Amino acid sequence: MTQTRALPRSLTGKVVSNKMQKTVVVEVIRIERHSLYGKVLRRKTKLKAHDEVNQCQIGDQVHIVYARPLSKTKHWRVSEVLSKRVAS
Repeated sequence: MTQTRALPRSLTGKVVSNKMQKTVVVEVIRIERHSLYGKVLRRKTKLKAHDEVNQCQIGDQVHIVYARPLSKTKHWRVSEVLSKRVAS
């Protein structure tokens, strides 16, 4: 019998802060419908993610995957930068 490993949980979001060393704050937006009224709601969640080489800047779209606990609040890791912010 062979055991298959489940794929790690992954999310896509926008970097809103990179003030810490090797850590970025990623805002993930999910759209859900209210259970009673049916109104479409946008919910935001801020997650701290590990950025080993400090490559992420504010405004970048990133893909993060769940990892082992790295600190008290950091449980995610940046797997790739999908798009860099547009300089204005």
